[in-house]
Amino acid sequence: MTSDAECVRFLQENLPRLHLRWAGFRKVRRIVCKRIDHRLKELSLPDTDAYRDHLESHPDEWTVLDAFCRIPISRFYRDRDVFQFLEQAVLSRLSETAIAGGEATMWCWSLGSASGEEPYTLAILWRHSLASQFPMLAIRILATDADPEMIARAERGCYPSSSLKELPEAWRKEAVGPSGEECCIKPAYRAPVTFLLQDIREGIPEGPFHLILCRNLLFTYFDETQQRKLLRAILDRLVPGGAFVIGRTENLPEGDFGLEGWSNRAGIYRKIIRAVARFGTARAVPGDG
Repeated sequence: MTSDAECVRFLQENLPRLHLRWAGFRKVRRIVCKRIDHRLKELSLPDTDAYRDHLESHPDEWTVLDAFCRIPISRFYRDRDVFQFLEQAVLSRLSETAIAGGEATMWCWSLGSASGEEPYTLAILWRHSLASQFPMLAIRILATDADPEMIARAERGCYPSSSLKELPEAWRKEAVGPSGEECCIKPAYRAPVTFLLQDIREGIPEGPFHLILCRNLLFTYFDETQQRKLLRAILDRLVPGGAFVIGRTENLPEGDFGLEGWSNRAGIYRKIIRAVARFGTARAVPGDG
């Protein structure tokens, strides 16, 4: 079995080739190291030095290593204060603005959605707390992830009870039904969510979106070059005045990206409204970009 020190050295040396940063993987390295160790056994390689040679002689193996570095950590209502601020301040403002602009749908994008806990939480929050306030406005949520296994689990919409323990009890009773040993999201709460297999490094939905959640992915695992490049592309899909959400412990790269703080504690920003809006009638279609 690969030692921790050996795996750490390997990751520190090779993550930059994938435009990933060691700091983001330090606390979750055991997940990645376990996958690498399994791969060494599959390839009958003695250690990570041999695996490094294998990567150099088999360039396609870098894609395999990249897949090992996906960390699908998620749960319903993760970071309660984030969803509370969305519920109490952000979504109402976005809804009022959308309605004032003659729109019938509020479009949201959950980026790096893993097995669906975040977009389903947003759908539950909307139906429970805001739908009755804005009956003329529908919500549509596009959820993207690069892992086909995660997308398949998300589309199934069934979870162990432990994944739902932070969801408010009233919401859980209303939105989730038992199914054997699992709890499954009821159809009314699944309907607004569309899942799409997509790697943000290879494609981005066309948009525009009123709300984009980009939590615990881009600014945790990717290097600064990728952060800057992808952040500009992502924000190009956000309507002026729209909300952009990052992880509570994450930081934006330095520079002017046209954002202003909405709730620094919750990692929520507002896109500054410029004199001339760039958006016409383009609409978010799964698979565009």
